[in-house]
Amino acid sequence: MKKYQEMNRNELLEEKASLEAEFGKIKEMGLSLDMSRGKPGADQLDLAMDMMDVLDSKSLLKSENGIDLRNYGILDGIPEAKQLIAEMVGTKPENVIVYGNSSLNIMYDQIARAEIFGICGSMPWSRLEKVKFLCPVPGYDRHFAITEAFGIEMVNIPMTEEGPDMDLVEQYVNNDPAVKGIWCVPKYSNPQGIVYSDETVRRFAALTPAAEDFRIFWDNAYAVHHLYEEETEILNILEECEKAGHPDMVFQFCSTSKVSFPGAGIAAISASAANLEDIKKRLTIQTIGHDKINQLRHVKYFKNMDGIRTHMKKQADLIRPKFELVEKVLAEEIAPRGIGSWISPKGGYFISFEALDGCAKEIVAKCKEAGVVLTGAGAPFPYKKDPKDSVIRIAPTYPSREELGEAVRVFAVVVRLVTVEKLLAE
Repeated sequence: MKKYQEMNRNELLEEKASLEAEFGKIKEMGLSLDMSRGKPGADQLDLAMDMMDVLDSKSLLKSENGIDLRNYGILDGIPEAKQLIAEMVGTKPENVIVYGNSSLNIMYDQIARAEIFGICGSMPWSRLEKVKFLCPVPGYDRHFAITEAFGIEMVNIPMTEEGPDMDLVEQYVNNDPAVKGIWCVPKYSNPQGIVYSDETVRRFAALTPAAEDFRIFWDNAYAVHHLYEEETEILNILEECEKAGHPDMVFQFCSTSKVSFPGAGIAAISASAANLEDIKKRLTIQTIGHDKINQLRHVKYFKNMDGIRTHMKKQADLIRPKFELVEKVLAEEIAPRGIGSWISPKGGYFISFEALDGCAKEIVAKCKEAGVVLTGAGAPFPYKKDPKDSVIRIAPTYPSREELGEAVRVFAVVVRLVTVEKLLAE
């Protein structure tokens, strides 16, 4: 199969005519398919429905330390839930605060507290002339939305196969006191599926920030979201920071949103004793406690890390074929023509597709015209500005396999058509 870049103008024009005819037929089908967000499919949610049966009106709603969970109290989460979360992310229960359902909510709160009150006695960010945050790209759009909402200047840090470009990270963090944080999805990163190498994690722990209140926002969202039997592991950032003499430098976030039920899971932060004390000082005014009954429900259902692991293997069996279907179509329709690339993820929720420069917005727009909704072009970058206009995030989990098959084939046709048009225009 000839690569598009090797075709002469007449060959490109013939290809364009053929693809336009195919695109016209697709539009006549009246499709309505959604690959825009990383949501679990209904079959994944069905796996956890038995969780609804572990508690009923006859259940003893008390924690292991005897506290009545129907009442107020336990600001930092019931002991059993702290233990479950600690096992999930590899830390100690005493380093955990269990919140409500949303880790994104916790991250927002951490930024808000830093802005209003400061971190561990430091000057509130809102009183500073300039605050900067490092943003590995492509990255998670909702992270960037939080920092943008607070008027924090975002600095792009390119991703490599081992994680963020640590030379750049060190340059900014160790020399610029305005740099107060960095967003990280260290395992099966959103959207590329990259896993931070041991060296990357150690270099994070060894940072010597110019700002005393610099924090690594370590969003371990996909800690247990493996696609294959072989589970990819990363070094424990809290342990590495402690070894390096910087125990207070990291906030680690996680949730069961994509383990049990989005919107009805449990979420947590893990950090050093000093960080947790500072957080609780504000949290005790914000709330008397989160949903302890839901925390108990999760513990009763999963019991321990083995229970979570067993459950997530069932999820992997459902979504792995979807990822493989997307990659099969891309490998057959895109790769031989030399018009796009991607990284094959071993876990997480996304495939990050890189088209030829200047094509992403048009691909997303034409897919929408054909009835396939994708995440907006530019979304994986601060301010929604992709410098190359090339990255498109594909979310395979939510559609059924039949719908996904249709959607990705439409995507392939559109990528080919937009690329031919781009090459002809040049």
